[in-house]
Amino acid sequence: MTDPIKLDIISDPICPWCYIGKAHLDKALADHPNHPFAIEWHPFQLNPDMPDGGMDRRAYLEGKFGGRDGAIKAYAPVVEQAGAAGLNINFEAMKRTPNTVDAHRLIHWAGIEGRQTAAVSALFEAYFVDGRDIGDHEVLSDIADGIEMDAAVVAKLLKSDADVEDIRKRDAHSRQMGVNSVPTFIVAGQHAVPGAQPPDLWRKVIAELTAAA
Repeated sequence: MTDPIKLDIISDPICPWCYIGKAHLDKALADHPNHPFAIEWHPFQLNPDMPDGGMDRRAYLEGKFGGRDGAIKAYAPVVEQAGAAGLNINFEAMKRTPNTVDAHRLIHWAGIEGRQTAAVSALFEAYFVDGRDIGDHEVLSDIADGIEMDAAVVAKLLKSDADVEDIRKRDAHSRQMGVNSVPTFIVAGQHAVPGAQPPDLWRKVIAELTAAA
């Protein structure tokens, strides 16, 4: 058996392109159950200056895109690509734009227990499908419980500042490496693949890596 190849994924759980990019990758991985990747998720905040409690989504969109029409125009390609990926993003249900430091902390803790990708999937679904506030500690504890983590332990950790500084340093490190948009996929520690790439690209990458091995 060959050694696994590291696939580092830099993302934010409120990034729709990250949600779409994961769906594309998942399709390719499902076609190749013996794929060579060992996947690890890394933090990046789309809104590093977001207040700790997040903010009203309408106010956020108006500030970022200059109003509803600007937001609709900006999100049109997201809606199109999400539909093509078989995803339904429930924009009407999304009432708040959260600060994602705590969601990234949950992903980190899930990684220690081997449940990192499950945590990422659950956060995407909670935010984009159910419209839940994934900056809220109760919501995050409930998500932890849903992926068989100890919700009481997670709730206790969320009340502390455990790993907050680590998340911010890792985010800063990605920016220093030149990452300025997400998702960014890094194959084998050296090949950066930015954006929500289609399944066919990942199928080709997997085939090439498998042949080389």
